[in-house]
Amino acid sequence: MTTALLTDQYELTMVDAALKDGTADRRCVFEVFARRLPDGRRYGVAAGLGRFLTQLTEFRFGDDEIGFLRDRRVIDEGTARWLADYRFTGDVRAYREGEVFFPNSPVLQIEGTFAEAVMLETLALSVFNADSAIASAAARMVSAADRRPLAEMGSRRTGEWNAVAAARAAYIAGFGATSNLEAGRTWGIPTMGTAAHAFTLLHDTEEAAFRSQIDALGTGTTLLVDTYDIEAAVDTAVRLTDGKLGAVRIDSGDLPSVVASVRAQLDRLGATGTKITVTNDLDEYTIAALRAAPVDSYGVGTSVVSGSGHPAAGMVFKLVAHHSPAGDWVPVAKKSADKASTGGRKEAGRRLRNGIATAEVVLTSGSVGPDERDLLVPVVTHGEVDPAFLGAAGVEAARAHHKRAKAELPADAERIGRGDPAIPTLVI
Repeated sequence: MTTALLTDQYELTMVDAALKDGTADRRCVFEVFARRLPDGRRYGVAAGLGRFLTQLTEFRFGDDEIGFLRDRRVIDEGTARWLADYRFTGDVRAYREGEVFFPNSPVLQIEGTFAEAVMLETLALSVFNADSAIASAAARMVSAADRRPLAEMGSRRTGEWNAVAAARAAYIAGFGATSNLEAGRTWGIPTMGTAAHAFTLLHDTEEAAFRSQIDALGTGTTLLVDTYDIEAAVDTAVRLTDGKLGAVRIDSGDLPSVVASVRAQLDRLGATGTKITVTNDLDEYTIAALRAAPVDSYGVGTSVVSGSGHPAAGMVFKLVAHHSPAGDWVPVAKKSADKASTGGRKEAGRRLRNGIATAEVVLTSGSVGPDERDLLVPVVTHGEVDPAFLGAAGVEAARAHHKRAKAELPADAERIGRGDPAIPTLVI
C-alpha cells in the first residue's frame, strides 16, 4: 500500500514547476507549528509522530499512481520519471510523541531538497493536526478525571480508520483502554467492552440478559443497569452475583445524583467492592463536574475523537530556510497579516526551574541553554527512520514521555477553565 496520493494536488504542481526551473534540488527546511492554541487551552499534546513516520516509509509512486497523475495532466513526463524514483532521503527532527507544545513550538522539522520535502506537507499536517487535537483533548479529560481511569469508546462517532488513530492518540495522552479492536491489534492498546442496551432488549427479561452475560464473562463483568429501572437493575445484579459484581455502567440521567444513589444502594446491599463506570456524552467539563461523585471510571466517545470541539490542532507547514545558489542558508518567512512566521531553522528548549517549566524557548540561532531541556530529537537521518518511534513499542514510549512532560507543567496548567498558555513562548 502507498500513501503517496494522501496529498493535495498543488504539491505535485509545485514539484513539476520546480523541476523545470531548476529549484527542485535546492536544500530547504520546513517546520510544522501552531500559531496559537484553541481558545481556553493551556497546552497542546504533540501526537501522530509514529503514524507519520510509518506513512513516510510507504510514500512511494507506483505505475498506478503515476498513471493517474498523467491521465489528470497533473504532471509531465519528466516529473513522472522523477516520481518513479522518489524516496525521502533527508532528515527529520521532532518533538517526541506525547510532548506538550505551545504556540510556535516547532513540533516537526523536515530538511531535504525542496521537491522531496514539500511533498510531505499534507501527509504531515493531516496526521499531526488530527492526532494532536485528540491527544490535547484527552489530556484535559485525564486531568479532570483526577487519577480515575478513562476508556476511549468513540469509534462510532468518526471514520473507521480515524477511530484507530483516535484510540492511539487518546492512549498516549493517558486513557487506559479502547473499545476499538483494530487499535488493540495495531498499536497494542488494552481493549475493553461488555454489552449494549440491545443485549438487554434481546432477552425476555433484564434478569435473563444479566444471567447470560455473567455466565459468559463471569461476575467480574460490568452490567449496564439503565435500560429500564436503575434501582431494580442494581438489585437484580447484586442478587445474581452474591454482591461480587465487578461494576455497573450508567449511560443516562442526571449523573451526579444517579451515581450517588447507585453507590448508596450498592453499599446498602453489601456490594461495597462493585465499581461504578459512567458514559453518556462525557467531555472534560462533565468529568470535572463529577469529581466529587463516587465514580470509579469513565467511558468517553464523541468528545475525545472530535478533539472536544477542536478537531484540528491548527498546525501549519512552512518553509523557514533554503540554500542560496552559493550554498548559504537564507531564512525566509511570511509577512501576511495574522499569519506572519519567523524565518530560520529553529532550536527549541523547555526552560525549567526546580523541574517545573517556566518558558518555551525557540531560538533562530544558537543552542539550547543548560537550564533548558532540548525538545527536538532526530527521528529520520538520511532517509532512515529511527525504529524506536514505530509500532506498539513507540506508542508505549510516547505514553511514558507524555506523563513525564506533563509533570513538568505548573500546577495551574491542569485548570479546565479558560486561560492563557501555561508558559510563555520566547522566540529569540
